Amino acid sequence: MITSGLTKGTGGNISIYNPELDLMAISPSGIDYFETTPEDVVVTKLTGEIVDSNRKPSSELDMHRIYYMKRPDVRAVVHCHSPFSTTLATLRWDLPAANYYIAIGGGDNIRCAKYASFGTWKLAENSFEAMRDRYACFLANHGLLTCGKDLETAFSVAGEVERMAEIYWRAKNVGTPVILSDEEVDTMLVKFKSYGQVKEK
Repeated sequence: MITSGLTKGTGGNISIYNPELDLMAISPSGIDYFETTPEDVVVTKLTGEIVDSNRKPSSELDMHRIYYMKRPDVRAVVHCHSPFSTTLATLRWDLPAANYYIAIGGGDNIRCAKYASFGTWKLAENSFEAMRDRYACFLANHGLLTCGKDLETAFSVAGEVERMAEIYWRAKNVGTPVILSDEEVDTMLVKFKSYGQVKEK
């Protein structure tokens, strides 16, 4: 998170979910990423009950567990405060299809969720609504949230959305970005389903 430029300090949080055990593992609250050990990771039930760790879980526990409760396709969630995504979130802008890679988010835009205070169930609900058929959304005046079938995928989506947010911001500063047509976005969505290599099990 830090070395990739997606956040600074102790900002942001990550989690994974094991459906067989019905348990999630989430980063601890307020511990430097470079100092975090495996023992610091907090394991909880989807109710939020801690089952392993002496640490407090991330303040955004609710915003992670809502996806594991309601979206069976999600096994990992990443939240970060990356600068360009947070810039658009502060403006409360959606990110339109100015780049073909928008398809990595699962639709024709990256929506900005309605504002709610951090660490609240309302923020979890607002993010879920904005990301109901997507793999990414901005959190108004806050940052970026992504999800995926595994942590690698969710992290990749975060990096690509941040890259697109930067490109869009730079383009807006010198002109009017050309937005791809709905038909082209639909084509990209199909192509992205078979993009890359099939991993051996």
